Amino acid sequence: MQFYKKDFLVKSDFQLRKQPTTINTNYSSKQLKKELKKVRNELGELQNILYAHAKYGVLICFQGMDSSGKDSLIREVFKDFNIRGVVAHSFKKPSEKELKHDFLWRHYKALPEQGKFSVFNRSHYENVLISQIHPKIVLNENLPHINSVEDITPQFWETRISQINNFEQTISENGIIVMKFFLNISKDEQRQRLLRRLEKPNKNWKFAPEDIEERKLWNQYLDVYEDVMRKTSYPHASWYSIPSDQKQLSRLIVAKIILEVMKSYTDIKNPPVTHRVKENLETYMKDLQA
Repeated sequence: MQFYKKDFLVKSDFQLRKQPTTINTNYSSKQLKKELKKVRNELGELQNILYAHAKYGVLICFQGMDSSGKDSLIREVFKDFNIRGVVAHSFKKPSEKELKHDFLWRHYKALPEQGKFSVFNRSHYENVLISQIHPKIVLNENLPHINSVEDITPQFWETRISQINNFEQTISENGIIVMKFFLNISKDEQRQRLLRRLEKPNKNWKFAPEDIEERKLWNQYLDVYEDVMRKTSYPHASWYSIPSDQKQLSRLIVAKIILEVMKSYTDIKNPPVTHRVKENLETYMKDLQA
């Protein structure tokens, strides 16, 4: 099954409402799982090489509406990674300490080391997505010249988007490979998933009354996502809109895009064996076998 990153790439003329939330592949769930396992194995091998090479880090960001499947996708796509080489961060409400720093500070701290992956479950984009819908959040940052919601002008958001672009440009130029995924689900699919959280006792804990209120703002969220993604998708930090009504399919597409991007870095290779080891390889093997 062929999926290419260009088919899901967000460009300057991106229109979110015209993006598919599902694709008819004629593949069964079992076939999709089998294909994902194959891609995961390749990613696991590439991760080991990245770790040994130790010159690049990889930052992968996931955004999406509530119940879009971020948690399970992260679990399934990165299942075959060596645990020492990948760290997942779930960004919730900022702590008191985090609010005493600029909005990017806690994300800087979570960036990957050379040779490792960092996965952001929600990301620095919350500061220009949910905050635009609920601008009172910004007041918690105690910013100079921002004393009320009326002080938060359209220019404020343009400046913040520019700061995010500068942030991603800087880390990219310093060896971090950036990929950003929007898990695109339909409003009806979200309804079905929220209902399942209520119907299944073991899923009740995932439901929050706020989910119902946020659904009423669906169109506002679409407008903000579309605008932000258009303005922040660049070759060094591209956005991809992933059809996500079918969880198995979205996981496979994301995995294939990550694999395609990583394979494009042809300089990522295992480091050469030192001269000393190369010259004495057989001797070391004999000693160990003895």
